[in-house]
Formats: sequence, structure tokens, C-alpha cells
Amino acid sequence: MNKVYCYAKCTTCKKALAWLDENKIEYQLIDIKADHPDEETLRQLYRKSGLPLKKFFNTSGMLYREMELSKKLPDMSEDEMIRLLASDGMLVKRPLLITDEKVLTGFKEAEWREAL
Repeated sequence: MNKVYCYAKCTTCKKALAWLDENKIEYQLIDIKADHPDEETLRQLYRKSGLPLKKFFNTSGMLYREMELSKKLPDMSEDEMIRLLASDGMLVKRPLLITDEKVLTGFKEAEWREAL
């Protein structure tokens, strides 16, 4: 079963969920704020994704900007970044799509169509 981490007030998440529903694709919805991925889960998703770890950060989020992470991330180790991501779901790029084969951050319809 596909999993999608989303935040209810996020417009991009709403678009992604509407697209999944329109295309009759089954998924398990997970609230990224209330039930965010822990360190081990993030580590597994990062490895499976093949993406740079920076792609997992919600760079447009208020918390990211408040913490001035754009300045801090370049000097952080992989473990430090994963610990930080696991500390608050609002730091994680969303929607976060997890299929049997892929992990995608954000919603790009073409990528999702290919993955699903």
C-alpha cells in the first residue's frame, strides 16, 4: 500500500491527494505533523529514495527559515540532518510519497504518474 505523509493545511498536499483520488490510486494517509517519521524510518526512506538528503527538508517552511537551516545544513553531518528531520514533521518536505519501489518528496505530477 502506498503511503503519503501530508499536512492538512498544505495546498500542495491537497493537490496531490486530489490527484490520487482522481486516478483511483489507493493510499494510506499519514499526518506528518502528528505522526512524523522517526530517525530510523527517515534513514530507510533516504536510502531508498536515492535523493540527496537536502531534498527531504521543507525549505519553504516557516520553521526551516526561523532556524536558518539554509546556513546550517552545509556543515551538518548526515546523522545530524536525520535527527533534525525526525524532531519535527514540519521540517520534512511534503507530500512524501512512499511506494514499494520509490520515495518521492514534493508533488510533481509526472514523477508521481511514473512511480504509480
